[in-house]
Amino acid sequence: MGIILWLIVGGIIGWLASMVMRTDAQQGILLNIVVGIIGAFVGGLIFSGGSINEGLTVYSFIVSLVGAIILLAIVNLVRRGSVR
Repeated sequence: MGIILWLIVGGIIGWLASMVMRTDAQQGILLNIVVGIIGAFVGGLIFSGGSINEGLTVYSFIVSLVGAIILLAIVNLVRRGSVR
């Protein structure tokens, strides 16, 4: 059940981050899930001191969203040379 929750929440976070960064038209659902899960990990490393086993709270959702936005900004910077 945990992996299904990771996929669903990762997809939502990745989708929201892609909407904020205006890359939604370039990404499919699979890439949204990947961005959401990796963004949650990046956000956990940055804001929670490396702790990723916190559970699903509003704080962890926001941290994951910020991590996904940071991840998309880095990808845009590498891919295009500028952040949108």
